[in-house]
Amino acid sequence: MACTACSSPTVVFSIPEEYREHAPGESPNGTLCTRCLTVDPEGGSPLEEPNFTRVSDTYPTAPDAAVPFALAVDLCSSLATNRAAIEDLLEAVERAGTDPLLVLDRLVDDPDVEPTIDLERRRHQLEQLLY
Repeated sequence: MACTACSSPTVVFSIPEEYREHAPGESPNGTLCTRCLTVDPEGGSPLEEPNFTRVSDTYPTAPDAAVPFALAVDLCSSLATNRAAIEDLLEAVERAGTDPLLVLDRLVDDPDVEPTIDLERRRHQLEQLLY
């Protein structure tokens, strides 16, 4: 499936019930663009375990960290509106054993990733939000 924003390949993944309220369309499945990091709802079911390394070698690989991270980054287009959701999602990423700010730093330096938002600026704002 291709990204609706940039037509790049996507990773299809299941969204656990606890995160669906933060997902586009509150869908049980989503797609993550490997280039712009946009998350879209997906009507079908993932056929296999999602391979998040298709996004970047620095992207979390375990779904319990990768899924809330993807949703949080997608919500970063409006920190003011989505602050509580982003905090909850990034705390879930940390509980899963992944440092979300470190992942953001590494994604900023990845030449194959071109997010729809300014990750470097958002990273600084998220650091202030979290600490």
